[in-house]
This record gives sequence, C-alpha cells and structure tokens, in this order.
Amino acid sequence: MSELGNSTPDDFGVEPDAEPSVATAPGIDLDAIQRDLEGVQAALERLNEGTYWTDEVTGDTIPSEVLDAFPLTRTVASNAAH
Repeated sequence: MSELGNSTPDDFGVEPDAEPSVATAPGIDLDAIQRDLEGVQAALERLNEGTYWTDEVTGDTIPSEVLDAFPLTRTVASNAAH
C-alpha cells in the first residue's frame, strides 16, 4: 500500500495513459450539474436586477431564512417549482 504522497494513478485503478472522462465517470450527473449552474446564473441575474428577494410567482418578499437555506429559491408559492 502506498502513502498518499507517493501514490501513482495505478494505485487508484486508473491506467497511466488513460484520458480522464467526466462524462463516463460513475456517479456524475451532468444534467443535475447543468440545472444547478442555470439556477446559480438565474440567481446572479436576479441579484443584479435587484429582484433576488422577490417571489417570481406572487411578487411577495422571499424570507431571508428561506434564501439562507436555499439560495436558488425563486418562489415559495406552494404550487410552483423552485
């Protein structure tokens, strides 16, 4: 068993000349990552426009506690998706 500082790619089951591939890596959901990125971009746009704290469905203020817990929240309306 090698120490972390002296490990080689082969120690982790990776071929030394293998090209890394995010698309084929187990456990990576690229669609979920894309949705998260889009949510962050939308939140940044709302911050720039000054509407970050405004519910997109009702027009009411989104409580800070909600945004602290879920910063990408766009609405707290019970029948709408976040």
